[in-house]
Amino acid sequence: MSLVGERVLLKIYLQSADRAPHAPTYQRIIKAAQQAKLAGITVLRGILGAGHHGVHKSLPWSMVEHLPMVIEIVETAERIAEFVQGPLDRLMIGGMATLERAAVVMYRDKDQPRPTLNLISELPPLSTVPHIQPGSHMTVNTNGVLLRVFIGESDKFENKPLFEAIVQKARDLGLAGATVLRGSEGFGANSVVHKASLLEMSSDLPVLIEIVDTEEKIALLHPHLEQMVKEGMITMEYVVILMYRDNAKATV
Repeated sequence: MSLVGERVLLKIYLQSADRAPHAPTYQRIIKAAQQAKLAGITVLRGILGAGHHGVHKSLPWSMVEHLPMVIEIVETAERIAEFVQGPLDRLMIGGMATLERAAVVMYRDKDQPRPTLNLISELPPLSTVPHIQPGSHMTVNTNGVLLRVFIGESDKFENKPLFEAIVQKARDLGLAGATVLRGSEGFGANSVVHKASLLEMSSDLPVLIEIVDTEEKIALLHPHLEQMVKEGMITMEYVVILMYRDNAKATV
């Protein structure tokens, strides 16, 4: 079956060393997704994260880094539901996952002919997302919003990195958590391309902040973002939030 069409994006938010010294959860999820023969999986490593365990950032001298990890899987609603209620439920020992619409306009390997890209008609928010039954350590909230803030790494607010200031403000307001991802290359409104270089210790690389919570809690952050973000882009979309409480019974 072709993957092109209305599908579901499963995003899983974890810590990189949540089972130290054993294999972390994200590696186990990758293996489980391969065994389930899902269409594909993408793993993103963050540079800063905040959740109920506190704020974690990259430290060059640390032997074990508890950095945020984001796993993205796009599949049919049926296969996502099977994976969430099966392997994922057994592997998660804490963290958060979201479900959102994913309109796939191309899915092919290098040997397939060039496809024609067409827009897929708009559907009501979350209408294609499968219904997930709450588990023993999982709660489901359909009143969720994913807020994304696209800024530059060198952007500042009150003499501190803007992405750190936004994460701290989200934590002060009691939001569930925030994840910061650094890009390797990009350009913004001024069309100047910024990219990582081996000769540079730092540059104005693109930074993406993702914050997930209820619509009411996200609204608390709006006036602060209006003041803090002088240049950049902010997007919001409805998601289903799956919250996993720490599961002491999970095997290492």
